[in-house]
Amino acid sequence: MHELSIAVNIVDIVTEEANKSKASSIAEIEIEIGGMSGIIIEALEFAMEEAVKGSCLSNAKLNYTELRAEANCSKCNNQFDVDDFFAVCPKCGSFETDIIKGKELKIKKIILG
Repeated sequence: MHELSIAVNIVDIVTEEANKSKASSIAEIEIEIGGMSGIIIEALEFAMEEAVKGSCLSNAKLNYTELRAEANCSKCNNQFDVDDFFAVCPKCGSFETDIIKGKELKIKKIILG
């Protein structure tokens, strides 16, 4: 379950930001997860429950948003939604496509407590 290591990294990053701002707690964080990131949101939620214990995030509201994945066709420059790494362009049928959005994991917002 790699989501646990991701959760620990999120807690570390947010704790570092809280320390820089001299905040003793975090009220809320917003996390964006790309649909093609390989992260299972429910598993990350479960892992975060454990990772926040004893940290400045222990009482924080955690919001998760899944981002749709998008690809771009190298032949016709069409951008389209995808749910598979081997996407075929719906406009021209080309396999020459690149995922341009949806593989990311971002801490979008941190609200200090």
